[in-house]
Amino acid sequence: MNDVATPGVDASDDVSDETLMLAYAAGRTGAFEQLYARHRVRLYRYLLRQLRDGALADDLFQDIWQRVIAARAGWTLDASFASWLYRIAHNRIADHWRAQQYRPPAPENADERTARIPDPDTPERTLSEFEQRRGMQLALDELPDEQREVILLRLEQELTLEEIGEITGVGRETVKSRLRYAMDKLRARLGDAG
Repeated sequence: MNDVATPGVDASDDVSDETLMLAYAAGRTGAFEQLYARHRVRLYRYLLRQLRDGALADDLFQDIWQRVIAARAGWTLDASFASWLYRIAHNRIADHWRAQQYRPPAPENADERTARIPDPDTPERTLSEFEQRRGMQLALDELPDEQREVILLRLEQELTLEEIGEITGVGRETVKSRLRYAMDKLRARLGDAG
């Protein structure tokens, strides 16, 4: 992002995503740069975990941001920006799998690829943390697709149950049920692993 503040938009982190998106829709490109900086790492990580293919995640990542750019003029405050962004991602992933008619197995080095994605929010990782993450990823991989998706949206993207329901197209109670079953399976799996 450049050092010049966006006119009409405070450059601090206190400005909501929704305010930034409205500013971007009004023609302030700096607002888009702020939105992109806030969401790029988490969105890419979400795509990589769902798709398990770096090249495919790269393609869909670019396509999602192009759709955000194309839709800016018609964006309204019907939902949070994060809900809207991840709904676009959810739909793009669904479109991809429909076109493929199958979900390929995870590559043998999927865990290593996921672990190599930098996470600026945490300090340098230790070996035991890597092993814990690897165990968690293996446990996540064993979950049914619907349960894995709601877990990732809730725990990694920190979305509300309502936002997850909007993204996945199911009701709040269904989201709660999927989260509960997924958490039970993860606890059982991770508990067995010690």
